[in-house]
Amino acid sequence: MAILPIYICGETLLQTPTTPVGNPKSVRGLVDDLHETLASIPQGTSLTANQVGIGLSVFAYHCPDVEGPHGTRKTAEEIDIQGGPRRKGHVINPTIETSQIPETMPNEVADRETCLSMPGLVMPRGRADWARVTGIDTSGDTVIVEGYGFFARCLQHSVEHLHGRLFIDNLVGHYRRDAKREVKRRQWTIPGRTWRPD
Repeated sequence: MAILPIYICGETLLQTPTTPVGNPKSVRGLVDDLHETLASIPQGTSLTANQVGIGLSVFAYHCPDVEGPHGTRKTAEEIDIQGGPRRKGHVINPTIETSQIPETMPNEVADRETCLSMPGLVMPRGRADWARVTGIDTSGDTVIVEGYGFFARCLQHSVEHLHGRLFIDNLVGHYRRDAKREVKRRQWTIPGRTWRPD
């Protein structure tokens, strides 16, 4: 297993839909590396293959499930992503179902989101409160993962990456303008830039 460098948002691969995996056993090493990399980042909740420079449809997650199975909504202040138990796993070739995505302005506190490919940038992003992802694991067995609140956000964020989109692509209002300004200021428009968790 290895800790992999993570590509920053100017990388073309992050803006390109990933390719479905044909043989799930062939990505066992990649899945191990995704888990190893995530384990080295206390604030990391999920990581996709294209974030580490591989254009395949697979992601791993180490995400708190603070809302639990019945979806008791928590505010951002109540969520300690660096402490407590985490749900861990991986999904290959995921498809996603969600509850309704809100069309109103996101809550500046409760809807904060960030991304390992945009380190340090935090913006409010509206997300569906429930999500279910279906795919397969490295043995080819069916995997179904679902959750509410923060975990649902994690699932949506991951699948969006695999579709070649970043979380800032769907920001609204001044948040979208602020994010674009930050991307330019931080020079995140240059392909090939990475950072290393270790």
